[in-house]
Amino acid sequence: MNFKELLQQQINESYNVAERLIKLLKEEDLAWKPSETNNWMTTGQLLFHLGQACGLPIKGFVTGEWAMPAHSDMHDKKTEAKLPPAEKLKTVTTLDEALTQLAADKKSALDSVNLCSEEDLASKDAPAPWDPRPAALGIRLLQMVDHFNQHKAQLFYYLKLQGKPVNTMHLYRK
Repeated sequence: MNFKELLQQQINESYNVAERLIKLLKEEDLAWKPSETNNWMTTGQLLFHLGQACGLPIKGFVTGEWAMPAHSDMHDKKTEAKLPPAEKLKTVTTLDEALTQLAADKKSALDSVNLCSEEDLASKDAPAPWDPRPAALGIRLLQMVDHFNQHKAQLFYYLKLQGKPVNTMHLYRK
């Protein structure tokens, strides 16, 4: 298996699981969050973020077109201190919106991976706006899939905390 096949497989599996998890929610669940303290996102805000957590940054790494706010100093502590509190984050207003954004982000991720050669994935240096250390493009793209999976797991725990009938296999089923 090569980098491209690995990325395509991981993207497809991760997004398919996330879609199934989203389909366990009801519209009234979008406003739920684990606690009013500690800067938690609502379920709707988490779904909005999931819809941009992988494809958008993968496209940035592959094309150099970053659809993010000024990011040249993201590794700077001053920028980190300026991150908005959770209540200021965007949210989806419907589950259909969440599923549409998720599908578009998956397509963006797969389309971007398809633009890459195996050689670029294995050896092209791809510094991240938040981490200027050298790393191969394929590694950075896998990190974005991992970022997506972290938030997919967060959604899983949101479902558990809401009393939805989920178990560990819901995180991995194809």
